[in-house]
Amino acid sequence: MIEFLSPVSKKIIAHREILSQGVLGKEIAIHTKKGSLPNLKGVQFALFGVKENRNDVNYMGADVCFDELRKALYALYPGNWPQKIVDLGDIEKGETVEDSYFAFRAVSEALLKKGIIPIVFGGSQDLLFPMYRSYDGMGKMVNLVNVDHRFDLGDAEHPISNKSYIGKIIVEKPYNLFNYSVLGYQSYFNPPGEIALMEKLYFDGYRLGKVTEDITLVEPIMRDADIVSIDVSAIKSSELSYRYNSSPNGFDSREICAIARYAGISNKVTSFGLFELKDYVQTESAATLIAQIVWYFIEGVNFRVDDEDFSDEKSYTTYKVPIDDEILIFRKSNKTGRWWLELPFISNVNNKLKRETLLPCTYGEYLGATHQEIPERWYKARRKNEV
Repeated sequence: MIEFLSPVSKKIIAHREILSQGVLGKEIAIHTKKGSLPNLKGVQFALFGVKENRNDVNYMGADVCFDELRKALYALYPGNWPQKIVDLGDIEKGETVEDSYFAFRAVSEALLKKGIIPIVFGGSQDLLFPMYRSYDGMGKMVNLVNVDHRFDLGDAEHPISNKSYIGKIIVEKPYNLFNYSVLGYQSYFNPPGEIALMEKLYFDGYRLGKVTEDITLVEPIMRDADIVSIDVSAIKSSELSYRYNSSPNGFDSREICAIARYAGISNKVTSFGLFELKDYVQTESAATLIAQIVWYFIEGVNFRVDDEDFSDEKSYTTYKVPIDDEILIFRKSNKTGRWWLELPFISNVNNKLKRETLLPCTYGEYLGATHQEIPERWYKARRKNEV
């Protein structure tokens, strides 16, 4: 992957020298010389940028630069983190967009094979397509969570763009996508046909108001995610930048940082990306917020707790709830108090799951089941399995 990565700019390396001792910029191993990457042994996080944005539907020739984001991130003090972090620099625009996709996929795949979590600064969000494709060699189904004000389904028959990449993910072989969840969508930004298609495919869409009403509902959604993507356009303009984001509604700074922390806490999340990024030269607060989002993701990973050993009955408590002809089986971790709901294997269906699967859920869904309410996530997963 070394041939695809250019070093961090000399300006940022020079800026790093004047930073206070103990900040992230002094602790992170940085790619400073072309052809010589930092040692990746024992590394848990690899930060890199992808400067591709030509498939943005509003592309007018502007380039992407992540220097201001690095300056903001390097200036933050780390938590009590034992994990090693490297900054691998950037993937420059290829001769074609497909060249950029290939390079991104190659770098991401190489990191995943080493057990390193890629943290990506990206241009247009169609880059989520090669990020997803980097899991092809993993031999498993992938769950994708997108923090976005749009579904970005689009028409798979049309060329890929930052508003239509999910359609390509769905229809292109190999079919590795098991579930797609969108946090914070706003109905007036989404065609009714896409809202209906989300329901038809049994994907999960959570409106902005529902998420902000109770931010904790994000936790079980993230707990089942492999890839987490944040479109920074989902952040309201007053929190980020009026210059680059015109929407008055969206997540505020505390909510988006809490979402990033929930993504980090999830034991399954192995890739984290922020997309639709700009240069932020004249908007220092925007760069600082994005740096803090990354900080909270890393902080969350530091607080991961392994509580999914369901082979040991002493590690959990089982609750059986009869509803109509079904018996729903809930399991609660005795270590963390987190809840799961069992999705049974359907023997007469050639389904995607070959064993019993545990769906992350909330205590509230357990209480609802005791009042004869079948959790929607159980129903959708069951129907998706039968298709």
